[in-house]
Amino acid sequence: MVSNGVGRAGRRWPDGTLMARLDPQAADELLHLAGGRIYAPGAVLMRQGAEGTHVYLLEPAPRGTSACVKVTATSENGIETLFGIRAAGDIVGEIAVLDRGRRTATVTACSHLIGHPIPADIFMSFLARRPRAWHAVSLMIADRLRWANHRRLDLAGYDVTIQIARVIIDILDSYGRRSANTGELGVRLSQPELGSLVGASKEAAAKAVRRLRELEFIETGYRTIIVRDVAGLRAAAGLPQDPQASLSFLVTALSGFRWPYR
Repeated sequence: MVSNGVGRAGRRWPDGTLMARLDPQAADELLHLAGGRIYAPGAVLMRQGAEGTHVYLLEPAPRGTSACVKVTATSENGIETLFGIRAAGDIVGEIAVLDRGRRTATVTACSHLIGHPIPADIFMSFLARRPRAWHAVSLMIADRLRWANHRRLDLAGYDVTIQIARVIIDILDSYGRRSANTGELGVRLSQPELGSLVGASKEAAAKAVRRLRELEFIETGYRTIIVRDVAGLRAAAGLPQDPQASLSFLVTALSGFRWPYR
């Protein structure tokens, strides 16, 4: 989905990201606080436990493509957990900068992207000059906490298949590409990574994905998921229908209906 967050160069940012929440002048200023560096898939932008000296603003490379990073953390017993996905227009590393602490997670590029490493003092000065930007950062953090709380509730109240269906819908709504009642996730994830978003084992995640595939809600490939039936997947996840999709279904249905009266 695309927002009205447009900079002077006409750049548009996905809904829900920090850049989409900023006014055009603030977004343009933030983008130019630090030069960009291209990161290839698999490159690490920051590591868990390191000192928080920068925030990173994510930008697509080349322009017009998606930018995606995954946020992971490894426990003392060596188990890696995927905390979330961030995309173009997002910033990462803000917590360690705001509390002047250590990195709580590792951020790894999932696609080619441009990362703008903004030094902590320059980022804080930017926020001091622009109180509305502070508010936008607060909303961004609140959204991430709300998302994490939803995942905890899902973990307690639903089976793995429903949890996986909800995460797929979340990612599709936030970063995906939609066309009528189908869609493609805008990020590349393996099934174990998808499962780790809901605390499921590799085997449980694979079983849930297989069930959703058998129901013909999704189609899977190597680190890719295509949603073949958005409405069906939302129903399976126990989520309300997308009004835009419902309208599309209604128009399609009526187009083939023969009215008894003219």
